[in-house]
Amino acid sequence: MAVIIAAIANMIIGFIWYGPLFEKKWMKLSGRTKESMEKDKKDMPMVMGSMFAGAFVTASILALFVGYAGATTIELGAKIGFLAWLGFVATTILQDVLYEKKNKELAAINLGFNLVALVVAGSILATWK
Repeated sequence: MAVIIAAIANMIIGFIWYGPLFEKKWMKLSGRTKESMEKDKKDMPMVMGSMFAGAFVTASILALFVGYAGATTIELGAKIGFLAWLGFVATTILQDVLYEKKNKELAAINLGFNLVALVVAGSILATWK
């Protein structure tokens, strides 16, 4: 159940992050327009399903890390989420920015989302009873 809740939390954070918090900046940096977003709505069920599946896999693997670390508090769960972000997400996105000359501002938005999502998921997974 904790894995499902962590995956749902990831989706909620994504809706807020790429919605009210950074929607305009993200759209500009990713080359999206309101018109292109409208056209893409027909694909949304498949996109959202795929995103949830990815969030579920991420939460499942993070649950293993949390279990291996014996984390049972919000602080320790958050730390495991942070370390997963630092070791796997931040380094991978940094490689994209450096070698593929990807946009640094867009990378920062995406890095921020992944950091918050993994820290929250780690906290949920460590404390869910």
